[in-house]
Amino acid sequence: MKRRQFLQSSVLAGLGLSIAGCNQSEKEKASAQQAADDFILSEMTVSDLQNKMKSGELSSKQIVELYLQQIENIDKSGPGLNSVIEVNGEAVAIANGLDDERARGEVRGPLHGIPVILKENINTADKMITSAGSLALSGHIAKEDAFIVRKLRDAGAVIIGKANLSEWANFRSSKSSSGWSSRGGQTRNPYVLDRTPCGSSSGSAVAVSANLVPLAIGTETDGSIVCPSGINGVVGIKPTVGLLSRSGIIPISESQDTAGPIARSVTDAALLLAALTGADDNDDKTLKQPDEPAVYLNFDDTVLEGARIGYLNESVTFDNRVADIMNEVVEALSGKGAEIIEVAVSDEVKQLGKYEWTVLICEFKHGIENYLKANPAGGFSSLEELIKFNEDNAESVMPWFDQEIFIAANETNGLRDIRYKKAKEMCLNLSRKQGIDSLMEEYKLDALMAPTNGPAWSIDYVNGDNFGGGSSQLAAVSGYPSITVPAGNIKGLPIGVSFFGKPWTESRLIQIAHLYEKVSRKRLKPAFIKSLIS
Repeated sequence: MKRRQFLQSSVLAGLGLSIAGCNQSEKEKASAQQAADDFILSEMTVSDLQNKMKSGELSSKQIVELYLQQIENIDKSGPGLNSVIEVNGEAVAIANGLDDERARGEVRGPLHGIPVILKENINTADKMITSAGSLALSGHIAKEDAFIVRKLRDAGAVIIGKANLSEWANFRSSKSSSGWSSRGGQTRNPYVLDRTPCGSSSGSAVAVSANLVPLAIGTETDGSIVCPSGINGVVGIKPTVGLLSRSGIIPISESQDTAGPIARSVTDAALLLAALTGADDNDDKTLKQPDEPAVYLNFDDTVLEGARIGYLNESVTFDNRVADIMNEVVEALSGKGAEIIEVAVSDEVKQLGKYEWTVLICEFKHGIENYLKANPAGGFSSLEELIKFNEDNAESVMPWFDQEIFIAANETNGLRDIRYKKAKEMCLNLSRKQGIDSLMEEYKLDALMAPTNGPAWSIDYVNGDNFGGGSSQLAAVSGYPSITVPAGNIKGLPIGVSFFGKPWTESRLIQIAHLYEKVSRKRLKPAFIKSLIS
């Protein structure tokens, strides 16, 4: 969860691996770059991979083995991206079984045999750990798959491993370094290695961008899918809260949490989204989904003709270079028939962050303790116990930043806190009624848009993240959908554009994003540059 906006206003072993990756010899770097350039699956889409399996040119087993080798070449050695916290030792066997099904004429769907990586806060009932990147839960193996993991397995996807993340999804300290966890160390930006990958779904976005896997799942509370997707030059979808079940995912906020797909193209992200949706009796919000199932792959080159898109251009004022990129986005959309209307939120809506903070710390106290009690294999039953573990193991768990967010959450009374009800009401009123709903109704809009991110900042363990702007908050707090697509770059550092709108409008947003992607083609392959400073 990217939480700089409202927080500012109101292991070491793993780290050693990533440092080694940045101090490699010139020969090793050249070899790693060659491995990336020569990778035969580089930039392949799900459709490309399916065609190779259908023709017999490659099997799922061979595809999985190729990606596993690339993880070893690029992630664990080579540049040392450190995006994959753990590979699935059963992945090859699973792929082999799916190949047997294909040989019998049994193909489950478009994800049959396709590798997917999961953010490491998502339960899997296998031999992989679910710890949210924390050493506290480093021995936790879940007894049951998360609901969305069962959906993935049913669709024939191969869970190839788990991705590193910002520890506790960036909800432990306001001074954290995005992409760092005490279990996994520091994930690095594949474009420039000493730059942030953003977070908290850092490893998920980096692994997809660096061609270590075609698809990934991240989670978001506020920015944790869209920010790393934007900064790492890929597509990320944060669905309407309730479109995807959260059961079996380590929580922050029942109001805002959601999982979502990350891919190198809008089409692939939409394919993955379709496989994950469904009602789950263990997540009440999923029972509010529309009766009519959505279609996410109904692409139409005329979708922007007569469309009205509201441009929240205030969010570009932090960097004129981002504004220049957004001007190109406006030109591209206008060229396909869209009318772009500049819009702005009220000063009252800009106060949203202080209410969001109260909601999040109260909901985290409630949610994390429910999760711990439902997963006793983790060894903890309360937030207070986690705080004590961190204190007792501060040298390895807290070498760079503390746990003041944990402490603030623990001091609340959870959902019974006297501040909670009012803060939640204000969040919904400001983000929905006075925010997205108001703008879309007043200007008769089909969608809103804004830059997803500024250029990636330097990794800084002393001061923490130096966040460079973003636009995730309105969609995050309202629980409404958003999608980010590559829009350009600044000195080789990707910038994304986000499209967002009213609940359950993923299909419309995906259509808009797909056509923008088609006419702009701004996806940039990573270069694995050590630093912009020679």
